[in-house]
This record gives sequence, structure tokens and C-alpha cells, in this order.
Amino acid sequence: MKLKKLIAALMAVVLIISLAACSKANDNNDSKTTDNTEKTKLTVCLDWTPNTNHTGMYAALKNGYYDEAGLDVTIVQPPENTGAVQVCASGQAQFAVEFQDTLAPVFTSDTPLGVTAVAALLQHNTSGIMSKAGEGMDTPKGLTGKTYLTWDSPVEQAMMKNVINGDGGNWEDVNLIPNVVTDEAQDVNNNPDHAIWVFYAWSGINAKVNNIDVDYFYFKDINETFDYYTPVLIANNDFLSANPDTAKAFLAATQKGYEYAINNPEQAAQILIDSDETGSLTGSETLVFESQKWIADQYIADAEKWGYIDPQRWDRFYAWLWDNQLVEKELPAGTGFTNDYLS
Repeated sequence: MKLKKLIAALMAVVLIISLAACSKANDNNDSKTTDNTEKTKLTVCLDWTPNTNHTGMYAALKNGYYDEAGLDVTIVQPPENTGAVQVCASGQAQFAVEFQDTLAPVFTSDTPLGVTAVAALLQHNTSGIMSKAGEGMDTPKGLTGKTYLTWDSPVEQAMMKNVINGDGGNWEDVNLIPNVVTDEAQDVNNNPDHAIWVFYAWSGINAKVNNIDVDYFYFKDINETFDYYTPVLIANNDFLSANPDTAKAFLAATQKGYEYAINNPEQAAQILIDSDETGSLTGSETLVFESQKWIADQYIADAEKWGYIDPQRWDRFYAWLWDNQLVEKELPAGTGFTNDYLS
């Protein structure tokens, strides 16, 4: 009888231990499952193929900042038949990369798209006019009598007229031809009378990498109104309204990514190269590294924090568009942007 009781007791102990082990294993499995299911899926649509404007997001993805924030983030390219803003407004992407100037029609049309700019990827407008060095186009008035490669955009041409005429030149005497150039540095080197609107972080640095001497002036240095935000990160309005905490978590993780790129430009450049699935950066590795070193100082620049949008600068540019009849309706102050989701 004692033996039977002893065996029964031992079996009970074994059963308890087995159940505890199973329970612990199930707890671990449940924990893993919960971790996976709790990851919120988000999509970011770029404006173009990967470049150094986007490095902070790729760094946040590679370094696990999004994962730590409970986010499962996918970065995609814009479709050929539509733009990033349409993808974001439709809800196919929660975030996208756009530009303040091209967003203006989005807010002024009869059927405005539901997006809002939530962060500045660069603090200042780094675009300007590039030409071959020594050809007299180092200032706007120097384009008089020269050839400008245009995108035939009303806003673009109004800005060109403003800076050229304001500098004492004559916009009417500028020869306009369509801009179909893919390598601006080589084009101005081969065509000394050409002037092209470019972004310095890529095309200007490309000229340096290829030892092509160019002249360059920034629009923001000619007219402070043109120091608008380009590019910016936009978000879907319905998503922001329904998921404010998720939006804040995404931007906080993205901020960490850009701060990493600021402090580690070479490592960040390599992350960008390794993350490029389009093949567009193949053969341009030197350009990526040099561009990353230069643009690292532009992500925050003189702002109080990454992503901050200065209301005065934002509104000033939209007021200029209205004053020059470049938009269908006046944009009230504060239209189209918010700093509320920044950490």
C-alpha cells in the first residue's frame, strides 16, 4: 500500500512538472505570437528610387528602430502611372515622400486629397541652378541669353522669372528647351550655354565626384520665400486621425534613423546601398558616400529638432503662390502641415 502511494505521488509530481513545462512552452509561444501580431504594418511610398533623402528610413529599418517601436515597415517605389501622394491619399501607403511645391494643387483642387505633411526630411531647400563654371551663370541674371532646361511647370517658371528679373536679368530672353537630361553634370559640361535646376545633394555632388567644375546658386539665397520644404514626409489623414500614437511611434523611429545617418554618414551610406532593391545605385557607390557626407548636415541643420516645419516659411511660400495666381484658391495659414506628431 505504501509503495502504491509512493508511486502515485511520484506520478503526480511528474505530471505537475510536465504541465508546468508545457505551460511555460505555451507561454513562450504565445509571447512570440503576440509579438508578431502586435507589429503594426505600415507602408512608406518614396517619391523616386532610393537616394540620400531617404537614408534615415532605411537606417531605421536596418537598425531595428521600427521593430523596437512595434512596427513592421515596408518601403516601396511609386507606381509609374501615378505619384506617391495619390498612393498615400488612397490609403495604399500610410506615409509617402513629397514636396511642398507639388503639394499645393493637392490642397487647392475642388477635390483635395486627404494628406498632411508631418515632417521635413531636409530643413532647407537645397535646389538651385547649375551651369558650367565660368560661363557667367553663377547669378540669376547671367541666364539672360542662355538656355534653360525646363519641366514646363508654371510654378517652376514663375520662380525662374522672379529670380532672374529680380537680379536685373530678363526672363523673356532665356531660351527654353525641355529637360530630358539624366546626368546634369555631363550635360552642362558638354553644353556650356545650358543651365539646369537640380538638387545639390545629388547632382551637385555628382559634378564633384566626376571632376566637373560647375557654378551653382541656391534659390533660398536669392529669395527667402523660396526656402520652402522639399522634400517632406506626408501621411494619410484618415490614418492620422485613427492612429495618432502609431504615427508618433513611426516618426520617432524615423527620427532615430536620421540621427544615426547624421552621426554615421559612411555606415548609413552603406545601409542605403545594401537596401536598394531597384539597382539604381549600382555603379554610383562613390556618389552615395559623398552625397551622404554632405547631406548629413542638412537633415536638421539649424532647426530645433529633426522634422520640424516652420509655419512662417511654409505659409509664406503658399501665400506667394496665391499672390502670383499659381493656385486655384488661397491657402489659409497652416494648410497642409502639422508638427503635432513629432517627438
